[in-house]
Amino acid sequence: MKWKPAPAALVRTFENAVKGLRGAELRKMFGYPAVFVNGNMLGGLFQDSMMLRLSAGDLARIRDEAGALPFEPMPGRVMREYVVVPEKILESKAALGAWLARGLAYTSSLPAKAAKPKRKKR
Repeated sequence: MKWKPAPAALVRTFENAVKGLRGAELRKMFGYPAVFVNGNMLGGLFQDSMMLRLSAGDLARIRDEAGALPFEPMPGRVMREYVVVPEKILESKAALGAWLARGLAYTSSLPAKAAKPKRKKR
């Protein structure tokens, strides 16, 4: 299965939305833009979708209020704690910012991950 690149407009939306997040680090995950806090992934892009990590309560809320679906990068491989951000949230800077703030609060509460040592080149 070949993954398609994220649309440029979605990349811009994502980068603009996360650039002001305190303590967030922008990097790539599987070639897509992603944002991390203390070594834990907060969210990112995957093909033509944005995904976001949320607490259990916020996961239920975004599903109920906005119809968000679980993030499933491959059939049968659901990533718990992550949802696909619905289009109606992506279209609202305020709504996207609010959900990112909730995700940031939750992800910041998780234990920090230690950086993995870089492998030596052969």
